[in-house]
Parts: sequence; C-alpha cells; structure tokens
Amino acid sequence: MLDIRHIVKQYANHTALNDVSFIVPKGQIFGLLGPNGAGKTSLIRIINQITAPDAGEIYFDGERLSPKHIGRIGYLPEERGLYKKMEIGEQLIYLAQLKGLSKQDAKQRIKYWFEKLQIESWWNKKVEDLSKGMQQKVQFVATVLHEPDLIILDEPFSGFDPVNAQIIQDEILELNKKGATIIYSTHRMESVEMLCDHIALINKSKLILEGSVKQIKNQYKNQTYKIQYVLKPEYTSLLEHSSLYEIIQHEVGEESKLTIQLNPGINLNDVLLHLIPMMEIHQIFEIVPTMNEIFIDKVTSNY
Repeated sequence: MLDIRHIVKQYANHTALNDVSFIVPKGQIFGLLGPNGAGKTSLIRIINQITAPDAGEIYFDGERLSPKHIGRIGYLPEERGLYKKMEIGEQLIYLAQLKGLSKQDAKQRIKYWFEKLQIESWWNKKVEDLSKGMQQKVQFVATVLHEPDLIILDEPFSGFDPVNAQIIQDEILELNKKGATIIYSTHRMESVEMLCDHIALINKSKLILEGSVKQIKNQYKNQTYKIQYVLKPEYTSLLEHSSLYEIIQHEVGEESKLTIQLNPGINLNDVLLHLIPMMEIHQIFEIVPTMNEIFIDKVTSNY
C-alpha cells in the first residue's frame, strides 16, 4: 500500500527523519512505533501531505503520492481537531463533504456509525458538551466515514476507558477485515501484539527495527524456558548445578517452577535428557520476549 523511500525531514537545526525507508503491506495493520519525539508524527504528516519531505519520496498503491490520494486516506491525529462549538451531526457532514461525499451519503453513513456505536442522541450536541473519550468516538467516525483505503490512527485509544477502548479496537479489526490498510502509531506496546501484523520502530529520527511481529519476536528469543515440575528430593543439588543452563528464577513448592537460559551450544533436548530422570515435568514452554521488552531494549541501546 505504501512504499516509503529514503525520507528526510529537517526543522531548523533538528532532524526529524533521517533516511527512513520501509513498506506498509496492503491489507495489514502496521505499527508505527517509537518513543515521544522519535519522528512518527513528522512521517504521518508527510503521508497526509500536510508537510513535504526535504528528500525522498512515497508511493501510494504503486503511484507516487499526490493530492489525488488524499480522499483515500483517513487520519485520526493525536491532537484532536474537532470544532468545539459546532453541532456534531453538522460537523461530520461538513468533514465528510471535504472528503468528497454528498450530503445525502454523509447522512446515511453517519446514521450507520451512530447506531453502531450507540450514540444516536449526539446529533445535535456540541463537541464541548462531551468528555474527552466521547469526543474521541466522534473523531473516529470522522476518520472512517468516507471508507478510506488507508487509515492512519495516531494514539487512537488516548482518553478511552477500557470498555470504549475495546469497542474501538473491535471496529479497527473489522475495518481491516473488510480490506482497509491501517497504520497504528503508538508508543504503548501492550496493544501492538494484539493488533499489528508488521511494525517499524523509529528512534531519534532513524529506522532501527522493521519486520513482522512474529519474525521480530522469534529473532529476539534467547533460549529461555520455564519448567513446571515435581522433583525427587535427592536430586536438588544436581538440578541447581548444571553446565547446561543458568538458572534465572527458581520457585520451590508443591509444584516447583524453574526458569533457565540455555548455555551456548546447548539445545532443549540436551536439557530434557538431563532433567527427566530427576523429575516429573508437568509443563515446559519457551519464554518469548514481549514487544515492550524488545522496544525498551532497542531504544535504550540506541541512546
């Protein structure tokens, strides 16, 4: 869907983006990640043609990005942009018309979304009468009303309580299921693993990690396993002193738990051959690092 090639963006003496390149696959949810000030919003503004890059180019669906593509993009900015004194229904009609919808089509689609999100009574309310989370619902409707091919969501769950965050998350997944490509920009990693297929991590203006979530997590595995077991008492010393692994954590009880990291050149079969004579193993699983752990590792090592 998007081919981002060697993008550079500078503001006075600050470099916001430094030779950033990656591809956003069509039909997927793509996580654009990074700490505050990394350059995410600068890139999003370039994609939306709010600002232009100093160097590099972007291709949208095989064509060089141009104003004709604006109508195929929906953008939910982190800093919300609704008119506080304007009635919600009329405001959404206005925003939909800016995206090329007729007034009649806009009304039909607004009615559909208001019913879907159970906000039918909001048509004549003003934005300033709503809480931050409820304003967010209106902004989300404005973003998807024209059924864009590419939806860019910058911190979409900011201001939501858990119930409404789940409602919007379900709608995001449904839009993606129907074919929309979604760029999800955030520095909150807990939702990335649930939503994203691919990610790009930007830090201090540079791309420092990119790929599928599954591949990245596999890449950062470090041969760490957790074993739940019942041990024969005479083997306690032998268990805790082995050249095959280092013990990271050991919880002894009725059913004990042992977390180990294998030494170089050792595989899991070697360890099982060592352990099985000593214990009854109830469960064993590999500990895969979370995206949050990978994020922290990559960002801190980049400082």
